[in-house]
Amino acid sequence: MSNVMTNLVTWIDQRFPMTKVWNEHLAEYYAPKNFNFWYFFGSLALLVLVNQILTGIWLTMHYKPDGELAFASVEYIMRDVDWGWLLRYMHSTGASAFFVVVYLHMFRGLMYGSYRKPRELIWLFGMVIYVALMAEAFMGYLLPWGQMSYWGAQVIISLFGAIPVVGEDLTLWIRGDYVVSDATLNRFFALHVIALPLAIVALVFVHIVALHKVGSNNPDGVEIKKNKGADGKPVDGIPFHPYYTVKDIVGVGVFLIVFCAVIFFAPELGGYFLEHDNFVPADPLKTPEHIKPVWYFTPFYAVLRAVPDKFGGVVAMGAAIAVLFVLPWLDRGEEAAKSTRYRGMIWRIALTVFVISFVALGYLGMQPATPVLTNLARLFTVLYFLFFLAMPFYTRMDKTKPVPERVTS
Repeated sequence: MSNVMTNLVTWIDQRFPMTKVWNEHLAEYYAPKNFNFWYFFGSLALLVLVNQILTGIWLTMHYKPDGELAFASVEYIMRDVDWGWLLRYMHSTGASAFFVVVYLHMFRGLMYGSYRKPRELIWLFGMVIYVALMAEAFMGYLLPWGQMSYWGAQVIISLFGAIPVVGEDLTLWIRGDYVVSDATLNRFFALHVIALPLAIVALVFVHIVALHKVGSNNPDGVEIKKNKGADGKPVDGIPFHPYYTVKDIVGVGVFLIVFCAVIFFAPELGGYFLEHDNFVPADPLKTPEHIKPVWYFTPFYAVLRAVPDKFGGVVAMGAAIAVLFVLPWLDRGEEAAKSTRYRGMIWRIALTVFVISFVALGYLGMQPATPVLTNLARLFTVLYFLFFLAMPFYTRMDKTKPVPERVTS
């Protein structure tokens, strides 16, 4: 049996670089040996992506992308398809889990300076993935054809109409009709099921390739490739497999416990994961009392509403995402001090205020736009943008601590 397997592997290697890929990206890929809790979220994002693709394939076998049949087909999946309710909840909960994991993954990048030289391209690929995920989630949000799906899409698509000159033509092109209709549902279904998943998978691939080219960052921000032993291997690194593949299994286990608890006991999570209005069929003649996007869009929705002018709100919302792309060039802190562990108090305060602002905007985006809450949204919007716009100044002024030559345990 051993000879048969050896011959099989040799036969494959002569035709496909299986062993070479395995060694370069797993068995002989050296990662820092001081990874902590925050480094689970990259592999968890990959796990949730696989879950979304697989459950999505099964759901499309029964879903009808038709304005008259879409809502009923979702009810059919929930009530009549064997284990259809589980597949639907795995997919809907998976969408929220995806953004939970991605937001924590991005926060880790901010906290440990994973966007700084030489990892700028990794950050840019990650940001493109994030935008693609937002588009994918928005397209999928319309598919249940419930009240909030329909009117949420109506509101968001209409925002493009605020763009000068091309706005009206652009909204018409996106909808495929003069209102959100069957044509909109069909094109969103095609994009959600085929185009965007292919783009996301390709982007994830190049994101990982770029990561393995320059090497993983670590909580100290120390470049392990600078300290190599006589064998040419980093003295502060360990092979990704089996050490981190085994460690990631622990993270996967904890994640699945929480994930299954939500699926089986609170799949709607009080209306945050599945809004109550979305259990009512879409009615173009009846507007819900309070239209709001699903929770992972609400920070940017709050920024949109904080600006009185419609076009200004659209610009501010776009800028809130776009500014993340230039983050690697805004941070002018000392090159060696990437991690928050060795950065000064100004940076720590700024990062804390930024996180508070982002969470507060997420909450305010879920609430009705009262005068008091709108003013709060304006305050947190200013703080959000100040984190980035003032970064070139306070990172240069900040005092850093000495960075060790080697990683700490």
